[in-house]
Amino acid sequence: MSGTDTTSQLLTVGSAALPPMAFRLPHGMHAIEVSLDAAERAEAVRRLVQDIYPHGEEPLWGTVGDLYSAMAEELLSSGIAFFGIGLYEIEDGGGVAHCSLTLAVTESESTEPDVVAEGIRAVLLSDPLREVSWLDLPCGPAVAGIGFRKLLVDGAYTRSGMDTELVMGQIQVYVPFPKDPYTAVITLDTASVAQWDEFSQALAGIVGSVEFPTEPQPEEVVH
Repeated sequence: MSGTDTTSQLLTVGSAALPPMAFRLPHGMHAIEVSLDAAERAEAVRRLVQDIYPHGEEPLWGTVGDLYSAMAEELLSSGIAFFGIGLYEIEDGGGVAHCSLTLAVTESESTEPDVVAEGIRAVLLSDPLREVSWLDLPCGPAVAGIGFRKLLVDGAYTRSGMDTELVMGQIQVYVPFPKDPYTAVITLDTASVAQWDEFSQALAGIVGSVEFPTEPQPEEVVH
């Protein structure tokens, strides 16, 4: 998989009620902050669609834009701050690897990051099918959980016409805010498990770049 080692972009996630949070996205990750107001979100969706389909035309952009707008509304109602779509070309003509990235912010019962992280770690360890790791990030403690699940895809949607088993991988990283009772939950999902190592490294770069600026930073436009 290529294209994951180029210059990252800085995004800021925040609202009137939440302190700002910043992190970097690798090349190939196309993102939209769904917590924007309706007009800004519509413009962000337009840019997202044209970024993903640079050689498309207005009918395609309009159709996909409507789909992503509806998705953004649904994610916003579920507490998602933003979502990203990662599209990476597999080397040697192997097609395109795909992943999705979401970030949600939940309330914590403590303003002590270590206490929050220890509590999350204890809860995750109760699931024997989940691999749990403690992370010491530049911004503070965090906890990662990794899991896989199998889905059965109906033959009506497969090339062979046969029901096919699909393996989905998920990485969730819980990052407590340093001084406020909130925790960011960064989730990467992919069915491209053959590229698992590359996606894991990409997510490691994202969470490793997390910052909590003392003053709000203007959001950089994603192209």
